Amino acid sequence: MKTNAEKAALDRIGCAFDIEANAVMHEKSIIDPGLIIRTAKMLMNAPRIGASGCGHSGIACCHFVHLMCCIDRSARFLSPAEANHGAMGFLQKGDVMLFASRGGMTEELLPLLDICKTKKVNIITLTENTERTLAQNADIVLPFSVEKETDKYNCQGTASFTVQCVLFDIIQAVMIELSGFENKNFALNHPGGAVGKRLTGETDRKANR
Repeated sequence: MKTNAEKAALDRIGCAFDIEANAVMHEKSIIDPGLIIRTAKMLMNAPRIGASGCGHSGIACCHFVHLMCCIDRSARFLSPAEANHGAMGFLQKGDVMLFASRGGMTEELLPLLDICKTKKVNIITLTENTERTLAQNADIVLPFSVEKETDKYNCQGTASFTVQCVLFDIIQAVMIELSGFENKNFALNHPGGAVGKRLTGETDRKANR
């Protein structure tokens, strides 16, 4: 016989799947596809791309810069702590900095915003609050909205993290379409693992031995 805690846990599993799926579909209903195209084009024209955020948003930014590197874009995650101690030298005029901040006012990111403005670095802000500082000073604002997280206390950045990562996935997919980036280029950048073996044909060669 299941305990009350076990029953609640089982219910939470189905609920969490629904929350995550609904969050993604809600984002699809509110985001302007043209805004994603603008974002992709700005990133494609940037010599270098930086990204910064704190907590779950920072982890999502790490995912974003990895996606950029996979398609031959010079990108780097700039830790808010390290960026404020010299790492912002990575970015120059005409580059792009992406800020991810659910509240739009993350204190650790504000000094980096000032540096970007001074150096004339283009700014993209991904946020739920488009009226706050990071959005108001951005060249492009990517809005997202999440009504509920997956935990029962609604405080862990789970569904909101998923939505951010999905937006980054979509941006990369659009950049691939617009730039004509080919699988052979990805194979050069990603020779490792099962994906690398599939792209380089190593799996097929072994099967034919």
